[in-house]
Amino acid sequence: MKTLNIVLLEPRIPENAGNIARTCAVTGARLHLIRPFGFEITDKHLKRAGLDYWHLLDISYYDDLEDFYSKNSGPCFYFTSKGPRRHTEVEYPDNCYLFFGREDAGLPEELLLKNQQSCVRMPMRQGVRCLNLSNAVAVGVYEVLRQWNFEDLESQGQLTRYTWKESNQ
Repeated sequence: MKTLNIVLLEPRIPENAGNIARTCAVTGARLHLIRPFGFEITDKHLKRAGLDYWHLLDISYYDDLEDFYSKNSGPCFYFTSKGPRRHTEVEYPDNCYLFFGREDAGLPEELLLKNQQSCVRMPMRQGVRCLNLSNAVAVGVYEVLRQWNFEDLESQGQLTRYTWKESNQ
C-alpha cells in the first residue's frame, strides 16, 4: 500500500483540523501537525469533527518546520493559491507530503520561494478567497488517490436495506 502524508502547518481552526483528520482516517493518509496550533488537541470542536475516526489516525506532532524536516523525508508538494501550476499537472509518488498552511495566511512565502518547483494551486476564480482548508485538503488527497487508482480503497458501496440490481450494460 502506498503512503500519502498530509502536513498542516500551524492550523488555526479546530473544526478544519477535525475534518481533515476524518479525511485522513477514511483514506488511510498519515496526518502531520506542525505547531503552534490555534487550538488544543483536546478541543471539543476538533474532537467533534473527527471523534469517531480518531482511533484510525496515524498522526504525528512537531514543534516547528525544522523538527518536521529532521524526522521526515520524501517529495513535498506545497498547496498554495500562489502556485505556478495546477495540482493536477503533478505526478504524486509514494510517500509524498502534501503541505497546507494556516487558514488565515497560507504557507509562508519564504517556504514557497525555496520550493518553487513543488508549489501547486487549485484553479479558482480571480479575486475570490481560497477554498476552506479542509475542502482543499480533500481535493488534494483525492487527486493523489485518483492517480494511484484508489489503491486499497473500497470503490463500490452497498445499500443498507436493499441490494443493487446487476446492470446489463
